[in-house]
Parts: sequence; structure tokens; C-alpha cells
Amino acid sequence: MNAIAFLGNSTMRPSKCLLRAFTRLSPSRDTAFQSHHSRCINQNINNQDPYRITKLRNVVQFCTNRPSSVTTQVASEARNLSASRICTKDPTLDKIIAKNGLNVKPLTVERLEEDEKDEEVVNGDVRNIDKDGLENVRRKEIEEEAWRLLRQSVVTYCDSPVGTMAANDPTDTAPLNYDQVFVRDFVPSALAFLMKGEGEIVRNFLLYTLQLQSWEKTVDCYSPGQGLMPASFKVRTSPLEEDKFEEVLDPDFGESAIGRVAPVDSGLWWIILLRAYGKITGDYSLQERVDVQTGIKMIANLCLADGFDMFPTLLVTDGSCMIDRRMGIHGHPLEIQALFYSALRSSREMITINDSSKNLVRTINNRLSAISFHIRENYWVDKGKINEIYRYKTEEYSTDATNKFNIYPDQVSPWLMDWIPESHRCGFLVGNLQPAHMDFRFFTLGNLWSIISSLGTPRQNQAILNLIEEKWDDLIGHMPLKICFPALESSEWHIITGSDPKNTPWSYHNGGSWPTLLWQFTLACMKMGRPELAEKAVTLAEKRLQADRWPEYYDTRYGKFIGKKSRLYQTWTIAGFLTAKQLLQNPEMASSLFWEEDLELLETCVCVLTKSGRKSCSRAAAKSQILI
Repeated sequence: MNAIAFLGNSTMRPSKCLLRAFTRLSPSRDTAFQSHHSRCINQNINNQDPYRITKLRNVVQFCTNRPSSVTTQVASEARNLSASRICTKDPTLDKIIAKNGLNVKPLTVERLEEDEKDEEVVNGDVRNIDKDGLENVRRKEIEEEAWRLLRQSVVTYCDSPVGTMAANDPTDTAPLNYDQVFVRDFVPSALAFLMKGEGEIVRNFLLYTLQLQSWEKTVDCYSPGQGLMPASFKVRTSPLEEDKFEEVLDPDFGESAIGRVAPVDSGLWWIILLRAYGKITGDYSLQERVDVQTGIKMIANLCLADGFDMFPTLLVTDGSCMIDRRMGIHGHPLEIQALFYSALRSSREMITINDSSKNLVRTINNRLSAISFHIRENYWVDKGKINEIYRYKTEEYSTDATNKFNIYPDQVSPWLMDWIPESHRCGFLVGNLQPAHMDFRFFTLGNLWSIISSLGTPRQNQAILNLIEEKWDDLIGHMPLKICFPALESSEWHIITGSDPKNTPWSYHNGGSWPTLLWQFTLACMKMGRPELAEKAVTLAEKRLQADRWPEYYDTRYGKFIGKKSRLYQTWTIAGFLTAKQLLQNPEMASSLFWEEDLELLETCVCVLTKSGRKSCSRAAAKSQILI
């Protein structure tokens, strides 16, 4: 494969950058594929804007990258020589915006006895107008502060914005990795910028992370498969000589992460965001580039690689997604399956069909069909299904067994039997499924993305929203939304989390409330024609987020308190709020971000087992669910 120039756009304006190229083998391993690691040499450092790293510029300049023949050892040298940059924080973050007019006395109208009734009505109207006006002013101030904070979190590289840091709390003296740009965390920021008409930062992010995809990745003398996207990256700087310094992109593929877990969802989010960029901006030239097409195919091939698994779902370890700590989600967690399904549908839309890609597209179609059937049939529960599981026979040995996964009835916990609504109009997709194990916890992100991507049937999707509405206090409470319900407590918490002090009951990933889920909840509600639910949740969050300084998450069963270890000024909390507001204000943009049901998938089932052996399946049963 020919060497691909970094960013490859002749119209880009050059800046003073030096580049080092790193080489890795192409997927065929017979030719060299060059990716480029930029080093920006900047002069007159003392004259630079002290807020350069965190300020979004109106004019974006790209680096002119020139590949050179350097071995991969240079990569580690450059990274080892890199140093963290201490960024000057904006002191205005500590200031609270004054809310003018809150103490203004309501307008009164002098009344005459003969028309007292009419004037009371007029006076009442005046009071309502004043109250509504003040409320609108307050909401506008909250949005303006959110935008200011989001822009202050922007990270630049070679004078170009490339993402937003995870948190930007000026009082935090130990940011750990919260000063890095996370692929997962940047998605709501990217959508907020895209809907604001600011696409350059998203384009830069997609292209720079694509270059990082080709880095050599090694953990304990082992390199994971090609196509893995980093969990995050950091712009590091180090002095060179006199008034020059060097900027280096330093990615983390999990080798520095807590638990050393590979970020399975990063590549899936990257593909989903790439599709969203084209849908919103109308610029499809980015996804048509040769290097971008190669990146999509590498991620797809990595996810579709053959293994020992008997199921079409993606097998992952614990902590490989938003829940990145030990929470008992190893196996086939719903969140990964919903994102996997969304990424495959996005890839099918974007991959250029030719002789080299037609087999991959055929494989994607087959997997999409198999996943949708598997999830709809086996992950779905409502009161009737739970009662059926409660009466399951076990140890069935046959191709037409009812209890295919040998789920033991005692796994149906008393909390679930009390919690599930009586109505057949309410239900949800369970959190995980594998042999002899069904995780009945409600995982919000997986259920929301099943709605957004049409992984569930229309009836199932409506039932999920019905359940959230029915169990509003449990899943929304004082702050939307619970990441999962219920929390692991007592012996379950000790055994499953390993007594994790951060994931104590009703905190962090163990039943904590995460405001960043607002935008995904809003998108799901708008797809199903239920925007009033989203508006109710956004209004609830709006009352507290600014006053609480935009926390990462909230604790307790009903999300009443700021999380005990929650970071403040969390960027994806801010961006999730802004994106939810924009989606409600721009329904036409929301419609470009979700997927409608694809009836063609229902006609192309790979096969199922019957008494007579393997045969093609018309999927009539699954299709009938869609028409209900």
C-alpha cells in the first residue's frame, strides 16, 4: 500500500513543524504503511499566548507533514523525551455568573374598585411574564457558561484544535489522566461543535486519532491487533534549544490505564462520530479518503475476526467501555453490542464498494443480521419473559431447547420480580448474556443505543422508554441518569467488584448518576417521538449542574449528592447538556444521528438450528415483531 501523507490535503496552510515518520506493516504485511508523528518546533515561546493550549482559535492551521524513513524505535524515544505541559488556568472559572434581575419586584397595577377583577388578571399576567422572562435569562446564562467552559477545555496541537480534555477544574492539583483527550468523552463535545457549525475541531480529531491508530502498541511484550484505537491522547511539550519547544502527541492504548484494559469502544465511537460528521456537515470527502477508508476497514476486521465464540456478539473483558473498572460486565455486555451494531451500520454506509471491500461488506451484513436476531430474541425481558425464565427447565440437551443458555431460575432476583412493571408495555434488554449467566441489571447506555441504532424492535424501543418513565425515580431521580440499576451491595459488591472503594454502592459506575447520558437519552426520545421526556430530564439537570460546578457524576440511590470522588467541570457533562439542548432545538439534526429499522437485515439471517439441522431462516418471526 502506498504511503499516505499525514492529513493529505494540499490546500492546508503550512506551519513550522518538523515530522518524524513511524513505519508499520500494512494489514497484508507485505508493504510498508507509513504513519506520521508530528513534532512542532515553535519559536519565540515567550511571545506565545499563554492560553494557547486551551483556547479555540477561529483560524485553524494544519501542519505540513513530511514523511521520513525512521524506524519504530524513534517513536518510543520521542515519547520518552516528551514532558507534560503545565497549562495556565483561567481564573474566571472560579467566578459565579451574577444572575441579574432575580430580586426585581413584580410589576403592580393600581386598581379601581369597579374593574378590580379584570385588573387582577392583568396583574397576574404581568407576574407570569416576569417569572418566565427571568427563567429564560437564567437558562441563557447557564448555556453561555457551558459554552465558555467547553471552549476553555479545547486542546490544540500545532496551533490546531484537536479535542477537549476530560476535565478542566482549575483547583485540581492531581488531574491524573483527566487532562487528556479521550475518544469516548469527546463524542458529545464533537456533536455540540458540529451542531454549532464548527466542524474543524472534529475533522482534526478524526484525522489525528487515525494516525495514532497505526502506532506500535506493546504491553508486556505483546502487541494487540492492528486497528485498535487509543483510549486517549495527550499533547506533551518539551524544550529543545533556546526559545524552541517540541509538541508530541502521546497516545494511551491501555498500557497506562488502570487495570491495563484495551479500549474496545474507542474504535466503535470513532466510526460513529465519522458518520455523524458527514451527516451534519455534508462533507463526505473525509470518509472517502484512502487513509480513512483503511482505518474503517481495520477496525471492522479487528472486531469481526474469527474466534472460539458461538455467538454473534462481541466478546470482551471487564472494564472495556464506559464502565472501565471491574463491575462484572465481562463477556457480552449490552453496551458493547449496541455500539458494535451502530459501528457496523455506520461502516456499511461509508465503505466504498469495490473488489477489495465487497467480502467485508458481505460479512458486515451477515453479522448485523445475526446480532439483531440474537439480541431481540435472547436479551429482551418483560414481566412475561421473566415469569418464563422463572419456570425454566435446566440441563436441556437438544437443538430446540427452550432454555438455550441453561439459565438457572434462581438467578431471577427478588428485586427484579418486585421492580418490573405489571404492564407488558414496559421492558428492557438485560445487561449481559452468556452460558448459565444472565445479568438482569438495567444498563442505561446499552438500552439507549439499542433504541438509537434500531438494535431493538420498535415495540421493544417504546417499552424501554415506557420503563424509564414508569421507574423515573429509580432511573432519573434528582439527576439523570443512572448508569445502571440496581447497585451491587454487600457480598455481591465484595465479590464482583473486588471491594472497589470507588465503586461503592450507588456511586460511580455502581449505580451512580451520570449527566453526560442526557444527550443519548434525548436522542433516543426524539427518535421515538417522545421529546417531552427528554425536556423533563434536561430541565431537571439544568436546576443543579451550574450550581454544582458541572460534576462528573452523582451519588446515592436517587442522585441527590455530588459524587464523593467526582471531578468538577467535567467536559462531557458540559457537552452532554449542550448537545441535549441543541438536539431539542434542532430536530432535523437529531434525525440524521439515529438509524431507522433496516428491513433488508431481516431477510438475510445466516442460519438457525432446527430439528432437521441447519437451514436458511426467513426471519418471519422477527419481522412480525417490527410490524406490531
